Amino acid sequence: MSYSTQQIRNVALAGHPGAGKTTLFEALLHAGGALQVAGTIERGTTVSDHDPIEKARGHSIDTAIASTDHGGMHVNLIDTPGYPEFRGPALSAFSAVDTALIVVDADSGVAHGTRRLMERARERNLCRAIVINKIDHEGADAAGVLAALREEFGPEVLPLNLPAQDGKAVIDCFWQSAGDSDLGAVADWHQKIIDQVVEINGTVMEHYLDLGEGGLSGEELHDAFEQCLREGHLVPVCFASARTGVGVKELLDVAERLFPNPAEANPPPFVKSNGSGQQRIEAVPDPRAHVIADVFKIVNDPFVGKLGIFRVYQGTLKKDTQLFVDDGKKPFKVGHLFKLKGKDHVEVEQAIPGDIAAVAKVDDLHFDAVLHDSHDEDHIHLAPVAFPKPMFGLAIEAASKGQEQKLSIALQKLAEEDPAFVVEHQPELNETVIRGLSDLHLRVMLERLKERHGVEVKTRPPRIAYRETIGAKAEGHHRHKKQTGGAGQFGEVALRIEPLPRGAGFEFVDEVKGGTIPGQFLPAVEKGVRQVLGSGAVAGYPLQDIRVVVHDGKHHAVDSKEVAFVAAGKKAFLDAIAKARPQVLEPVVDLEVAVPEAQVGDITGSLAGKRARINGTDAVRGEIVVKAQVPLAELEGYAAELKSMTAGQGRYRLDFSHYEPVPPGVQQKLVDAYKPRHDDD
Repeated sequence: MSYSTQQIRNVALAGHPGAGKTTLFEALLHAGGALQVAGTIERGTTVSDHDPIEKARGHSIDTAIASTDHGGMHVNLIDTPGYPEFRGPALSAFSAVDTALIVVDADSGVAHGTRRLMERARERNLCRAIVINKIDHEGADAAGVLAALREEFGPEVLPLNLPAQDGKAVIDCFWQSAGDSDLGAVADWHQKIIDQVVEINGTVMEHYLDLGEGGLSGEELHDAFEQCLREGHLVPVCFASARTGVGVKELLDVAERLFPNPAEANPPPFVKSNGSGQQRIEAVPDPRAHVIADVFKIVNDPFVGKLGIFRVYQGTLKKDTQLFVDDGKKPFKVGHLFKLKGKDHVEVEQAIPGDIAAVAKVDDLHFDAVLHDSHDEDHIHLAPVAFPKPMFGLAIEAASKGQEQKLSIALQKLAEEDPAFVVEHQPELNETVIRGLSDLHLRVMLERLKERHGVEVKTRPPRIAYRETIGAKAEGHHRHKKQTGGAGQFGEVALRIEPLPRGAGFEFVDEVKGGTIPGQFLPAVEKGVRQVLGSGAVAGYPLQDIRVVVHDGKHHAVDSKEVAFVAAGKKAFLDAIAKARPQVLEPVVDLEVAVPEAQVGDITGSLAGKRARINGTDAVRGEIVVKAQVPLAELEGYAAELKSMTAGQGRYRLDFSHYEPVPPGVQQKLVDAYKPRHDDD
C-alpha cells in the first residue's frame, strides 16, 4: 500500500531474554498480513532469527527489521536481542524508532534487563510502552507483574487493556469502561488511566471537569494521550500471548490509534557542528525538504554487499537520488532502494519521512552516517547513542600464515555491524585485540569469523590496558646537541608538568617568552612530548591526565632544527616524569554477578580476594545480584571460575568505571618487566 508519514509507526521490541520478543514479532507480522504463517524459534523458521548461529543457539543475536500494514497504517518493527551481550545492536535500534515496546514475561516479571532498557529508552526520549506476554501460561501472574511494574516504574504505568477468561482474551479498558477482567472491574482501571491522561493537558482537564468523560472528543483524548507518552507521564501496558495470538491484533490497534507517528513523536536529537560548538537543529518530516537520513545498522551481505539501513527524517529519498555521506564532497547515486523483511530485501521506489529503508554497495557507509542531498546539511549528525564500553578482550591472530589480510577484512566487517564490538591494534606489541561485552559476545564473533568468513584464529588473553600518569608537579630540562662535522643539531627545552583530574586527558601549553624557542619549533617540542605519551615512561603504557607547560629553552641560529627540538622535548618530558611520582593506573570495572542465593557467600568471598569493593546486593527474580568494583586484571578466567562455583547457574556483566593507581607491589612488577629502547642522544 502507499502511505504517508502520518500513517507510519516505528516500534522496537526490547526486553529481557526469554520474554518472547521474537515470537511477538512473528505474531504481529502474521496479524498484519505480512506472513501467512508465523514462524517458530523451535523450528528455526522465524523472519527474525535467520542467522545459522541464532538458529543453533535459539535466541536473537542481532536486530531484525520487517514491516506490516494494518488498518491503513504501515508499521516498521525492529526485533532486538535480549541478552546484554548483544546490547549494541539493540541500542542502535533505539535511534531509529519513535516507540520502545518493552516485552515482559508474565511468568518471571520484571528483570534487571527490563530496568536498563526502560532507562535507556527514557534517555533517548522515546515513547515507552510495555507488553506483558505469555498471559495464558500456567503459573502466569499478570496481576503480580503489573503491580511490580507500577512499583518499579511508578503510577504512570497503567493498562490499556486487561487479561480476561484466564488469559484466553483481553478486554479494552481505555476506550470503554464496562466489563470484568482477570484483574477486576474494567471500570476501576478505566478511571485510573483516564485520570492520568487528562491531568496533563489543561484544556482537556477543564472539559473533563465541566462535562465529564462523555464530553471529551476522541481527538482530545488522543492528543492528551500522545502528550502523556511524549513527556513520560504515561507508560501504557498491553497484555498478550504471542504464542496463541491473544491480544496481538489488539496491540496493532493500539499502535494505530495511540502510538505516535513520526510527525507526532519527540523530535530526533540532531545537532550541527560549527566553529563555536554545536547547535541543536530540527529535522522536519516534510517530504519536499532536503533529505536527511541516519544509518543505524550495517549488514555485510554476501550477495548484495554492504547494506546500509537507515531512517529517513526529512525529505523523500528515491531511486537515482544523489546523496552525500556525512561531510563527503563526492555523492553516490541510489541505484536500488530496499525495504527489509528479515534477510529478504524488497525493492521500492521511494522512502518518505519516518520510513526505514536500505541502500546497498556503498563502501563509505558506516554506523551513524548521515545521508543528505545538499551541502546545506553538512556537519549534521544525531546525538550519539551511549553504548556500554566493551571490556572483555582477546588477543587474536590468524591460525595459518597468509590469512592475515583476510582476518583483517573480516574483523572490520564484524566491527561495522556491531557498535559494541571493537578491534584494536596495539603497535608496540604487534597485537590485535578484539573487545566485546562478554565472553559469550566474543565467542559468537569468533563463530561468525569461521562460519561467514572462513577464517580460523588463535586467541589468548590480551595485555591489560594499563595507563601511566603522575602524582606531583615537576620540572624537566634537556639540551640536545650534536656535531657531526657538517651542520649540527641544537635544541634546549625547559618545561614543567602537573597532574590533571582523572579522565582529563592531555594539555600542551606554550608559555615561552622572548622567543627563546622560536614558534616554528614548538610543534616539534609537542611532537617529542607526544612520543612519550604514546609509549609510556616507566612501564610502557600510554600516559594520560597531564599538563605540559613549555616555558623556556634555547636555540641556535644555524644548528637548531625540528629533529633537535623533538629529541629535546622528549627527553625534557622524561626528565620531569621521573621527578613527578609516576604512577601506573589500572582499569576498574563495575561488576554485577547474578547467582542463586545459596552461592552469595562464595561469590563475595571470591571477590574479596580480587581486591574488589562490594557495593551491595539486589534481589531480582529469585536471584541475588552482587554489585562490586573490581580491577579488570583480577578477572582473567572469571567466567570459568563462576561456572565452577555456581554449577553453571551464575552469570555476570561488567562496565568500565574508572582508572586508579595500582598497588605499589603491582607497579614494581610492571616497571621491572618493562625494557624500554633507549635512543642515542
